[in-house]
Amino acid sequence: MEFVSTSPEDHRRCHVLGIPVDACRDVRAAALGLHARGGGRIVTLNAEMTMTARASPELADAITTADLVIPDGAGVVWALSRRDIRVIKTAGIELAWSLLDYASLHGWRVALVGAAPEVMTSLRQELPSRLPGLNLVLAVDGYQTPDSWPGIESTLAEAKPDLVLLALGVPRQELWSQRVQKGLPGLWMGVGGSFDVWAGIKKRAPRWMCEMQLEWLYRLVQEPTRWKRMLSLPAFAWRVIRQD
Repeated sequence: MEFVSTSPEDHRRCHVLGIPVDACRDVRAAALGLHARGGGRIVTLNAEMTMTARASPELADAITTADLVIPDGAGVVWALSRRDIRVIKTAGIELAWSLLDYASLHGWRVALVGAAPEVMTSLRQELPSRLPGLNLVLAVDGYQTPDSWPGIESTLAEAKPDLVLLALGVPRQELWSQRVQKGLPGLWMGVGGSFDVWAGIKKRAPRWMCEMQLEWLYRLVQEPTRWKRMLSLPAFAWRVIRQD
C-alpha cells in the first residue's frame, strides 16, 4: 500500500496509462497551496480525457505540464486503486465551486471564460448574489470572433486574476490555458460544462448517482449524442486490465 504525503497541501504524481494524475490528501488544500505559491494550472482528469490524451500529444503535454491533475472520474480512481493507490474522486465542478466560494470570501479577482452567451449572461447576473463579495474582473462567453481572443488574453494579463475558470471544452480549455497562463499568477482551471449547470441550463446527476459513480450514465441520458464518446470507457478499462 502506498500512502499519500504528510501535509494537507502535499500531492504525489502518479500515472494512469502513461497520463499523469496527482494523489492528494486534500485536493482543495492542494489547490489553495498552489495559489499561495504563485499559482498554476489545474487539470481534471477522467477516463475519456485519458484516452484522448493518449492519442493527442498536445493534450498529453498540456496535462503533463499542469501543476495539479486531479482524479475527476471513477475510472481513474479505479485504475489507481489497482496499484494500491487510494484516492477519492474529486468532481471538477465541486472543486471549482469551492474555489469560487473561497474567492468571494478572500477578495480574490476572478475571471470566467467560456460557455454560450446566454449562460455567461446568467452567471454575470446570478453569481454575485449567490456569492456575495465575488469580484468578477472578466466574464466572457466562449463564442468570440477570432480577432477578439488577443484582447481577452491581454485583459487577463493585465488583470492578473487569482482564479481563472475556463469552460471551453476538452482539449481546447487545456491547450488555451497552457499557452496563455505562462508567466501569469493565479489558478487556471478547465471546468467543462460547469457553467451550464451553475446557470441552470443543465442539471447535474442526483447525489445518489454521483455516489454510485453513475454520473456518466445520467449525462448520457441527458445528451444521447455523447454515446460515441462513451466508447472510450470500455477501451480505457481494457487497457488498464491488460497493463496489469
